[in-house]
Amino acid sequence: MSSKSEMKLFTLNSNQPLAEEISEILEVPIGKSSVVRFSDGEVQINIEESVRGDDIYLIQSTSQPVNENLMELLIMIDALKRASAKTINVVIPYYGYARQDRKARPREPITAKLIANLLEKAGISRVITLDLHAPQIQGFFNVPVDQLLGVPILAQYYKEQDIKDLVVVAPDTSGLRRARRMANILDAPIAFVDKRRPEPNAPEVRNVVGEIEGKNVIIVDDMIDTAGTVTQAAEALLESGVNDIYACGTHAVLSEPSLQKIDDSPIKELVVTNSIFLPDEKRIKKIKSLSVAPLLADALLRVQTEHSVSELFD
Repeated sequence: MSSKSEMKLFTLNSNQPLAEEISEILEVPIGKSSVVRFSDGEVQINIEESVRGDDIYLIQSTSQPVNENLMELLIMIDALKRASAKTINVVIPYYGYARQDRKARPREPITAKLIANLLEKAGISRVITLDLHAPQIQGFFNVPVDQLLGVPILAQYYKEQDIKDLVVVAPDTSGLRRARRMANILDAPIAFVDKRRPEPNAPEVRNVVGEIEGKNVIIVDDMIDTAGTVTQAAEALLESGVNDIYACGTHAVLSEPSLQKIDDSPIKELVVTNSIFLPDEKRIKKIKSLSVAPLLADALLRVQTEHSVSELFD
């Protein structure tokens, strides 16, 4: 009798196309399960095949609608644990609530830590995720966390575009490490947009730090939500005399009114990944989506075969 556990993939409702891509790359079928809702909105999940003694990889971004997708994930983890799965590895390409990672004001919750507690209590064995908004969230868990990076995928795309006279720009000082990583891959200099309010109640002033006049620039961020950060950075760069302006981010949250802001901005193209499912109505001409499925599939295979995942961080 073989003691080797079988690898099984399951997915829920947040990003089924991404799960199907991962399944195709790994040549592992998606497990049979169903998610139904009662008339009052309660979620019921049925696992329609045996998972006893198996290594489970459950794919679910906690993107909009965040609370619905989170509850699906927690209930599925509980179902898998009660069905005697050997390990429950949750693949969360986009980790919702990541921006609530610290107390910025008195009496505020640290919701990113609460989510980590809920996932652990439900019964997870490991987390595989992509570009956490705050890297310290890895320390909120007492199980292994593999945080993969989207910058190499984005940088490879720009390498293939062969853009001349290129400068990589961080839209604020908190994004300098991310910009430096992309700049190293592209062998390009970096710049950043410095935001400050000279006095109380005065308008915010944006100054660009770095040599950018006459250059083509790429603004890099971890997520594009309302698109205010990247579009305002683009306006500051345009005023500083740059040529073409490109922007990129791993997670396409794209809350309203982001699409209008992007369309009205001087950004030539916005490149994102499919860590969050992008419906047709958000696929405007300026947005290009790259797949993270090969990266995630590679990570899952390495975890399953007990090989190093750290090589994927470079």
